Amino acid sequence: MKQRLHKLLKQTLNSLVDKGVLESVPENIRIDHSKDKTQGDFATNIAMVLSKQTKCAPRVLAEKIKVNFPNSEQIEKIEIAGPGFINFFISQGENIQIIERIINQAEHYGGADVGKGQRILLEFVSANPTGPLHVGHGRGAAYGATVANLLRVIGFGVDCEYYVNDAGRQMDILATSVYLRYVETSQFPDNGYKGKYIFDIAKKISGVKKLDIFTHQGGAEKGVGVCKDEKNGGDKDKHIDDLIANCKSQLGSDYKQVFDFAINNILSGIKIDLAEFGVEYQQWFSEQSLVNSGLSEETVQKLQDSGYIYEKKGALWFKTTDFGDDLDRVVVRDNGMHTYFASDIAYHLEKFERGYDKIINIWGADHHGYIARVKASIGALGHNPDKLEILLVQFANLYRSGEKVAMSTRSGSFVTLEELRHEVGNDAARFFYILRKSEQHMDFDLDLAKSKSNENPVFYIQYAHARICSVLDKAQDNQTPDLALLNNEYEQTLIKQLNRYSDVIKNAAINYEPHVLAYYLRDLAGDFHSYYNNCEFLIDDKTLQASRLQLIIATRQIIRNGLHLLGVSTPDKM
Repeated sequence: MKQRLHKLLKQTLNSLVDKGVLESVPENIRIDHSKDKTQGDFATNIAMVLSKQTKCAPRVLAEKIKVNFPNSEQIEKIEIAGPGFINFFISQGENIQIIERIINQAEHYGGADVGKGQRILLEFVSANPTGPLHVGHGRGAAYGATVANLLRVIGFGVDCEYYVNDAGRQMDILATSVYLRYVETSQFPDNGYKGKYIFDIAKKISGVKKLDIFTHQGGAEKGVGVCKDEKNGGDKDKHIDDLIANCKSQLGSDYKQVFDFAINNILSGIKIDLAEFGVEYQQWFSEQSLVNSGLSEETVQKLQDSGYIYEKKGALWFKTTDFGDDLDRVVVRDNGMHTYFASDIAYHLEKFERGYDKIINIWGADHHGYIARVKASIGALGHNPDKLEILLVQFANLYRSGEKVAMSTRSGSFVTLEELRHEVGNDAARFFYILRKSEQHMDFDLDLAKSKSNENPVFYIQYAHARICSVLDKAQDNQTPDLALLNNEYEQTLIKQLNRYSDVIKNAAINYEPHVLAYYLRDLAGDFHSYYNNCEFLIDDKTLQASRLQLIIATRQIIRNGLHLLGVSTPDKM
């Protein structure tokens, strides 16, 4: 109906152009669902938008639009409200058709062809495999998976990808930390990974020689060649780097065994965790593959040949300031090692060369400053930076009994995604994670997420679904419905809410805002609960009963469709 209204309104505005009232018709004509039932089903602010062009008061222009609006059996009446809003009241006959459409299309209802098959590469989470996923990663996972679902349902082809940072210094710190736990040394670096999971990995290692890496090979005295740690008045970064160097040189092939074992163990846990959370990836892309294939080195060379890289103090710097970045960035350090940025440039080049119509990265909000330099690299390599869209996700704070749960990743004192899922369940975790805009901080109330009360939104919505299933299980009559009988205020409110679903899905997908769908489902559940509490369904009037059952069947279908997109289950009993 919204499309039909849009067409009629455009027709009206064109007639006013012909009459000299308007100069032109704008391309974007906004029509919204009315929030207040007293203001009709749809509303437009077009009269206020065009008032300056016509040098006419908005209400006066609104009246001219109303007078010239074509007659339609689908529109019961048109009213002017406030400073110039035009409210459209849709006929009951038109509104109730939504029930049959939903039932007939079932799980496909709400789909659209906005994307027209365009291909999107969506990268999200991509946490370093230096430890298990924590609750911050969980928010990115829930958000990314839901955005992918929404884009697919409106006609985009979406491939989800996880970028595995399995190369570089952090991986060496991980391997060295695991090895030190394996040899059970009493010394442990300030900059090492200290979580319990490091002990767990170390216990599984066998057949690796045990050496004192605090001493250089052939050294006679402990600590020779290794910088003091920070707690002893030294440099913690130099200390861990010296230990890594000793670990590599003294262990030889055993080092790679520890390195690969540690990463594979953690990565395997990440994959299981995400799969159990309902998050699927079409590809896991290895950073190491960029090194092995030579693409990382080739990309730096390509930039150097194009004049975008210069040398300074033995390091190679990329002129990202030429593309709007605030500083130039190092791509190769003075020791010849490529930076993470160099790998990221190569990775994005590889992404662009795969031929996707759009590339979307979902990053933690702390990566905000990284956007300009990545887009700079894309432009320097001859691609369109606007083809890359970067969405930011803020951290999630956990609260238990009103107190904030303290967390620190490096020290290992954090709540893992697995622990959160076991405590509150996948459904609550998926739903609560997307309840706020991704770029806003969120407070995750563990007690609320576990509660079986109307204050818990996911319970409230699932309970509406279970209530409908209970009513339908008791219904036995197969009388033909007459949907025109659905005319009380609760039925009209529920029908109006059902009519909003398609637009909600489209807007949530286009704007990457799954929280819009979450709030819609909560409102829909509220409207159903009001209907349930004020009207009977199993009644003597079998025609009215059949009609009401059709309405709640359609309502159940929308709850199912919406929760499925959010990755939340729909239990029949609660």
